Amino acid sequence: MISLLEQDPELRRVALRTPAGFLAFGFGSGLSRFAPGTMGTVAAIPLALLLKCLPAFLFWLLLAGFFWAGVRICDISSRRLQRHDPGGIVWDEMVAYWLTIAFLPVTWTWWLAAFVLFRFFDILKPWPIRWVENRFSGGLGIMLDDIVAAFYAMAILAVLVKLI
Repeated sequence: MISLLEQDPELRRVALRTPAGFLAFGFGSGLSRFAPGTMGTVAAIPLALLLKCLPAFLFWLLLAGFFWAGVRICDISSRRLQRHDPGGIVWDEMVAYWLTIAFLPVTWTWWLAAFVLFRFFDILKPWPIRWVENRFSGGLGIMLDDIVAAFYAMAILAVLVKLI
């Protein structure tokens, strides 16, 4: 099997040799041969631990900053690659996962549930996720569909937290 990197050396150059690409490709996690979106979400976990240690106002301020930075870095990277939402761009998964765990306690069971639910909705893309993905272009489009997937996961997690 020929890896994505072997097929497209420009992808590796953008992902590892440009600041926007390095962030957009989740510090290289998006270069994974297997399930880059899932690997990007895994890469988000250590930073999630740091974010959850912050006061709430700082958590939300950083999360908003990461979202808006993501719009820019994902746009720059996708334009350099001349593709809309290349699979290796995973900053959107990272920010969306951080949003998904925002109201959860820091326990492996809740974070695993958040991980599974977020990835489920990000992959399945029920309405309006696919509509958002198709309606918006550039960095905003790359970021927004994952944020909507995070809201789906958050809604289910909120119900589970009340029931358990």
